[in-house]
Amino acid sequence: HGALTPTEAKILASSTMVTTDVNPLLPRAAIASALPQQQRRIVIPSATDFTRFDLMYYLKGALAGGICCGITHGALTPVDVVKTRMQLDPVKYNKGMIGGFKQVIAGEGAGALLTGLGPTASGYFIQGWFKFGGVEFFKIQAAKALGEEKAWKNRNNIYLGAAACAEFIADIFLCPLEATRIRLVSNPSYAPSMMGAMSKMASEEGVIGGFYAGFGPILFKQVPYTMAKFAVQGKVAEMIYESMKKEPSQMSGAANIGVSLSSGVVAGVAAAIISHPADTLLSKVNKAGAGGTGGIVSRLYNIAVETGAFKLCTQGLGARCVMIGTLTAGQFGIFDSVMSALGASKFHFHDPSKGGH
Repeated sequence: HGALTPTEAKILASSTMVTTDVNPLLPRAAIASALPQQQRRIVIPSATDFTRFDLMYYLKGALAGGICCGITHGALTPVDVVKTRMQLDPVKYNKGMIGGFKQVIAGEGAGALLTGLGPTASGYFIQGWFKFGGVEFFKIQAAKALGEEKAWKNRNNIYLGAAACAEFIADIFLCPLEATRIRLVSNPSYAPSMMGAMSKMASEEGVIGGFYAGFGPILFKQVPYTMAKFAVQGKVAEMIYESMKKEPSQMSGAANIGVSLSSGVVAGVAAAIISHPADTLLSKVNKAGAGGTGGIVSRLYNIAVETGAFKLCTQGLGARCVMIGTLTAGQFGIFDSVMSALGASKFHFHDPSKGGH
């Protein structure tokens, strides 16, 4: 397994069980054979101190996640309004992103670009709370259960699994607010406020029909999106650190945030491309009357056939790549900033063969 890390050497040296002098630079097998027979059953602990990842750490992670998602999605509401209009009415909004902005402002005034700001900011704060907090929880628990060496070797799978679990939970809370946002964007005169729209949708269509008609598509969109987002960001950040031959703990807070921003852009574009067909379906299925009057599966099938596979994958994709690339970079940057401000040191996977953190 290689030489002991400095942390492991200190733990070994301070153990009351070990009285034999050993060289911590020796391989672990050699250290074990140098000890008296009765002292060979020694467990070398992980160099990561998992005791610092307590309930308060997860609450800080959840709060940072809520803040970063609420701010970024709220700030990009105008882009999302135009993107959604392009998906819902491509015949009218066929002049690209800039043209779409001009059309909305000319037809409804600049205020229309903030349609759905309330449900967007609050919905994504809640989603970010469970998503980022959940990813931190699941990946740390997996690393703790597997041990540092196995966790390092399986880090990509841990990212994917943690992201999928966290996103599923987050979407249960996001779905009603996302349905409300899309209803308000597609029909601004539907209700004067977020609460008014939610109340009207519940009375007209019921809780399941009104708020969870798009739960399948939102999972189909958000789960692959989040899996790609965290796995790609983790991999790209790792490549950046390797290119600089430094660990996150060896760099300043500003430098680490720079890495988060850079890797976030790449992750956002990759995630946007992967999840775009489902995003288009979700936007369309929440438009009243779209896909006929049958069940959700029937409606989704009708919408997919009407739209066509190519348009499903490309309609509004450029705008979404810009939006999600910017948004994802901002999220990881804000998340790291808030965690730092709260005094929390973010968990990173660590290669045990490279010594201490």
